[in-house]
Amino acid sequence: MRIVKGSGTLTWLFVAISAIHGATNWTSAAQANQIALSIPGRTSTTPWVASTGQFVAVVWAASVSGKGDIYVATSRNGGRSFDAPVRVNALAGDARVSGEIAPRVSLRPVAGAPPEIAVTWNARDTGTAIRTARSKDGGRTFAAPITLQAPGAAGDRGWQASAIDDAGIVHTIWLDHRGMAAAKAADHAGHKGDHDGVAMAQRSALYYGPARAGAERELFKGVCYCCKTAMVAAPGGVLYAAWRHVFEGNLRDIAFTSSRDGGRTFAPMTRVHQDGWAINGCPDDGPAMAVDAAGTVHMVWPTLLNGTDGTLLYATAAAGKAFGRPIRVPTLGSPKPSHPQIAIDGAGVPVIAWDEVRDGVRRAAFGRASIGRGPITFGPIATLSDESGAYPVLAAVPDGLVAVWTSGLPDRSVIGVRVVK
Repeated sequence: MRIVKGSGTLTWLFVAISAIHGATNWTSAAQANQIALSIPGRTSTTPWVASTGQFVAVVWAASVSGKGDIYVATSRNGGRSFDAPVRVNALAGDARVSGEIAPRVSLRPVAGAPPEIAVTWNARDTGTAIRTARSKDGGRTFAAPITLQAPGAAGDRGWQASAIDDAGIVHTIWLDHRGMAAAKAADHAGHKGDHDGVAMAQRSALYYGPARAGAERELFKGVCYCCKTAMVAAPGGVLYAAWRHVFEGNLRDIAFTSSRDGGRTFAPMTRVHQDGWAINGCPDDGPAMAVDAAGTVHMVWPTLLNGTDGTLLYATAAAGKAFGRPIRVPTLGSPKPSHPQIAIDGAGVPVIAWDEVRDGVRRAAFGRASIGRGPITFGPIATLSDESGAYPVLAAVPDGLVAVWTSGLPDRSVIGVRVVK
């Protein structure tokens, strides 16, 4: 174990998993080359990861006594070691996080300089806010955060996703409940009727905002309120966004939109697939997206087909056009695989990560696509760790993928990091 001093009195714990458990001869193959990121005396959860070349940035929340802060640690060798983490949020303890409300990090390459880093998170002080902050020195310091929603915006908001485009503009979407707040003010009964039914969902909306104050706007009403969103920036000012929507019949399917002009306008919403999952509540489990070098959009999401058959579905859309028929992603065999993420590796192959409960323990797993002349398949399936793991996220590096996840028991969790080939 080695302790690296950070700024001020902050210390950073950068340890091998064997050191966490006091083991002297950790030999499990699943733990090989695994490290952990943590802030001493705090639980570390809800990671996200982004990469460009060998540069990797991991963001997460470190919490104590119900208060959370957002930290970023950067690597310049493809995720094999990290510099001391830096706190991003200016207002101490303002981070509001859960597995579906993870802070997001994105990178923009800069010639002759470290990549620009943009971090977006859900904050809570006098209300709930969507905030973003940027670093132009490789994560050593961050500029003052920008609040994206309008001043005094009522109601709850969160479940944000963000991406930085090739022009350096940070784009963010989030779910917003100010329509619910207005309904409460009008009739003092904003929660009449079935919870999160179709009519109820019309009081919740998808919002979009570039990283400048006062530029937000509503895109679509009728969102499923507690599922994570997804956003990707492609070259030439192209943006893709996905979220879970409440369709007629209370069906909780994935919706999709795109912008071809850097967020000035968005296409009408489309439905990725009708899964047949009707539920009077939010699944708390949203979609994930990636775009490959050819411009193909890759989507993965969790669902219950016809309301009973838990699975992960994967589909693609050429250049963001209509999605093809989805295929099922093989998993470890539990009835409810959850929290999928997707990345495209250096060979252009999609890799999906998720978690599921096996033998009473939640495991983080992943599978790589096999792309040939026949249908796409995924496998073999492998776990990221022998330890309990949740909410894995992936990013490509030149010799593989960096996987990060919340590792260990809730009262002493750390951020597991592993390079997988």
